[in-house]
Amino acid sequence: MEKRYVVGLGEALWDVLPEGKKLGGAPANFAYHVGLFLGQENTLAVSALGEDALAAETEAALDEHGLSYLMPRVPFPTGTVQVQLDAEGIPTYDIKEGVAWDNIPFTPEMEEVARSCKAVCFGTLAQRNEVSRQTIYRFLEATPADCMKIYDINLRQHFYTKEIIQASLMHCNILKINDEELETLAKMFGYSSLDTEDQCWLILGKYGLKRVILTCGVNGSYVYSEGRSSYVETPHVEVADTVGAGDSFTAAFCAATLKGLSSIKAHKLAVDVSAYVCTQKGAMPAMPNDLLDRICQ
Repeated sequence: MEKRYVVGLGEALWDVLPEGKKLGGAPANFAYHVGLFLGQENTLAVSALGEDALAAETEAALDEHGLSYLMPRVPFPTGTVQVQLDAEGIPTYDIKEGVAWDNIPFTPEMEEVARSCKAVCFGTLAQRNEVSRQTIYRFLEATPADCMKIYDINLRQHFYTKEIIQASLMHCNILKINDEELETLAKMFGYSSLDTEDQCWLILGKYGLKRVILTCGVNGSYVYSEGRSSYVETPHVEVADTVGAGDSFTAAFCAATLKGLSSIKAHKLAVDVSAYVCTQKGAMPAMPNDLLDRICQ
């Protein structure tokens, strides 16, 4: 039977935090958390690494986390991000440019993975350079018709344009966005006169999406799909930091959906997983069994 992959596609980088550097980047975070629920042998992080010592460190860290990856070496430095945390553990980022993940090549191996893909998550950041942007689109276009294509928008600094967002919406079937990002998108597309719910329904219909997932931090989250919607409150937890919490939400929702759970059960699991990750340092903590077991319900 042909192997079907779940892929995190885009930037591979190190988050340089006050206490030291940790492997980061949404694709690896997503793949890691999906792998906890579905098995690491079924997940893959796809990006590019430099021809430097940090690339070898990256591969060692991915191996340590049990992550499979497809990351060809290119003649650019491996990516890093300076992360500062405020008093509430909310991160701000200084993302270095001209790095390996800006130059991801579309290799025959990537095309083979794309053609065997059952779900892929991609964002906006890795599209800031034309090389990686075209690789991402070619990958998405090569996926099977039944592939779940999640656009976790992840707007960072100035690394996005209206044209990139529009093209990404046309390449996905699920949009994951937070309330601040939705406000930015609404201003950009002229939706500001509509309330939040109508903005989500409009995007869902205009781009023919299966779902729009809206997260609002402590104010809960919403899932809109085919005339139905759900709302789940955010649990009150003691926050260590929020790095990777959004990626874990997306991953848990994806894994639960692939396992056949209903949209509301997938939504509730995603909320609880994300809340747990907020209580831990770093983006890739171990997951308690009580959360892992819910994928089998």
